[in-house]
Amino acid sequence: MPSPVPDGHVRGALLPIGGAMDLQRRRLILLRFFELAGGSNARIVVIPTASELPDGGREYLEVFGKLGVASVELLPVRERINANDPQASEIIAQATGIFMTGGNQLKLTAVLGGTPVATAIRRANARGVPVAGTSAGASAMSAHMIAYGAKGLVPRYGMVQFGPGLGLTNRVVLDQHFGARHRLGRLIAAVSFNPYLIGLGLDENTAAEIDDDHLMQVIGEGSVTVVDGAGITYSNIHQLKVGQKEAIVGVKLHVLTHGWSYDLIKREVIPPVVMPALSVAPSLEQPAADPEI
Repeated sequence: MPSPVPDGHVRGALLPIGGAMDLQRRRLILLRFFELAGGSNARIVVIPTASELPDGGREYLEVFGKLGVASVELLPVRERINANDPQASEIIAQATGIFMTGGNQLKLTAVLGGTPVATAIRRANARGVPVAGTSAGASAMSAHMIAYGAKGLVPRYGMVQFGPGLGLTNRVVLDQHFGARHRLGRLIAAVSFNPYLIGLGLDENTAAEIDDDHLMQVIGEGSVTVVDGAGITYSNIHQLKVGQKEAIVGVKLHVLTHGWSYDLIKREVIPPVVMPALSVAPSLEQPAADPEI
């Protein structure tokens, strides 16, 4: 039988993270995932599939162990043959929290897509298990995934390429390392392809917690840029050739920081009841860069 999951969610929360996460200092995002997964009773599975490193994901074993979870296990699903192993699916079925590492989102979906492990992740989330993903692990959560693209502030035709993601949500399209890698243009272009999608641009060391009521809340030291295309009155994206700039009218943009929320159904910003004071402790340590596209 599957393990009990934390109370309070019909569908488990999603916690996409923009990469370069703080693992040693304040650890706001990891502490929130620890709480969602059951605190000291949590059984967390780390999936390192996106990583190209042979020891990718092992740093999370130490970090979650220090937080005091009941158990944390690295699931070495690096090839499709591993993703078809019934034992791997059973390990996910027993988890109260699933964490997907950074790396290359195309590798993640190419290995997991259409396998029992991918099904096990979706089923776990549907019955209440929270799923977190950093960087590539964040991008792959949505049904419509940004596979790769070019940086820039102005949307151009061809600067973003889609691929099918894991399908944990179909309401948003996610981009990561957002401010650091100047990805506003490609997120606006992605939304203009189909303005039903809400674009969420995740800064480094910043997460967008999405609950079962489709309420998104920002956690961390950066910001989440929300691109809402529902009010677009004109876009010529379908008339352009590769490299040409897009003309777009009526797109709405919000930049939200720690404690701010956004209703993905009503497409409305919700300010904090009490404005949070988020001070950044000085540190000489720099988060390691994630190598995904």
